[in-house]
Amino acid sequence: MIDFRPVSHILGLLVTVLGLLMLVPMALDWQRGDGNWAAFLEAAIITTGAGGLVALSTRSDIARGLQLRESFLLTSGAWLVLPAFGTLPFLVGAPDVSFVDAYFEAMSGMTTTGTTAFPALDGLPWGTNLWRAMLQWLGGLGIVIVALIFLPVMKVGGMQYFRSEGFDTLGKILPRAIDISNAMLRIYVGLTVLCAIVYAAAGMTAFDAILHSLTTISTGGFSNYDASFGVYKGAPEVAASVFMVLASLPFIRFVQLTQGQVAPIWRDAQVRAYLRWIAYAIAVIVVYRMVRHEAELLPTLREVTFNVVTIFSGTGYLSEDVTKWGHLAFVVLLVVGLIGGCTSSTACSVKVFRYLILFEAVKTQIKRLHSPHRVLAVHYSGRPVEHEVVNSVIAFFSLFILSYGLLIVGLSLTGLSAETAMTAAWTAIANVGPAWGAEVSASGAIDQFPTASKLLMIFGMYVGRLELISVYVLLLPRFWRA
Repeated sequence: MIDFRPVSHILGLLVTVLGLLMLVPMALDWQRGDGNWAAFLEAAIITTGAGGLVALSTRSDIARGLQLRESFLLTSGAWLVLPAFGTLPFLVGAPDVSFVDAYFEAMSGMTTTGTTAFPALDGLPWGTNLWRAMLQWLGGLGIVIVALIFLPVMKVGGMQYFRSEGFDTLGKILPRAIDISNAMLRIYVGLTVLCAIVYAAAGMTAFDAILHSLTTISTGGFSNYDASFGVYKGAPEVAASVFMVLASLPFIRFVQLTQGQVAPIWRDAQVRAYLRWIAYAIAVIVVYRMVRHEAELLPTLREVTFNVVTIFSGTGYLSEDVTKWGHLAFVVLLVVGLIGGCTSSTACSVKVFRYLILFEAVKTQIKRLHSPHRVLAVHYSGRPVEHEVVNSVIAFFSLFILSYGLLIVGLSLTGLSAETAMTAAWTAIANVGPAWGAEVSASGAIDQFPTASKLLMIFGMYVGRLELISVYVLLLPRFWRA
């Protein structure tokens, strides 16, 4: 039987921390003389009180740790409960929207998707925009920890392969969680601080540098401007491209770098493939644009690099209207968005690792057709891959494609046009950020979407960020009976 008490205790602690963090944007608005600070104070009191009461009432039930099914509940529950409390500043203060819009924004933040339901970001209080960025930063850190601790144990989407790559968490989830969280937090904070310093040096204001560093390292893509990153051209785009790539590399490799181990990050097959595929996509679009539009090389290279990296990493900033680049360029961007970055990073979508396993599995199957009596195994980075991992990866791909297709159909049935439904489903299930179509506002907001469309996108963002299977397994009756 599932014991909900240790799960509730951890969720209570997380909610309490979330409430305390609301005091940061409260202090900013108070210092600026913006009356919106009272909304953050009210939200912080409610959130901290609710989380604290749950944590205190279940504090004696955490000692034995978490079992496998409770790990599923914790990961799925955290990304439902935390956005629910994260909506409070949006509901009681600016921008004073409906619960669906507020929950959409908070879910988009926590899942580091970056799609916004707020049509006028420029006019929001500084505290509100900072809170949006903080939600993404927290969500990015959380998903790295989940990818290193829980997904390998739960054998989701082939992640069990990485048990031996970083930390062996089987049977000792909670104790190792503290060690992993501390290691990741140091790397995460260090990259964020460095990113903010570089942004400021590149010409951003102090507030913009801090806010965008939070959403860059989390590969979230929220901005405090309706024009997104289009406000900053030149050096900030170059800096953002570098840090978006860094944030979409495996964070375990950065831990190894701090320990003096340089070789693992370069020997990592998915790191090399990721950098190579980014270069291919940039080259194709740059050549296409120069031939089609006779564009200048250096400005085109900078623009294309930024927008390819932001889509590939799942960050979702935009500095240009990429739909004007031509059909080939747009298709390339859609494809890279469905690839994503590396595992154990803040990047979203399918991930490079799974594509490499899939390609190797296909190659091995073709070889078996030519030589049916040979004993062949799928290899990754020179190591044989267990059948269980290959099957998990194939199951993930099948479920991803099915979910994407059903989400397109569902969004179409709500009244969205075909283009809008396709890109809205794409941006939700892959957690990329931008959407295009007649119903999308000029600022990129989806505030004009029907409520049913927003609810479907919330579901898509949620299951996409948690690797699909870890959510869908909760829908099986035998999960609750086992």
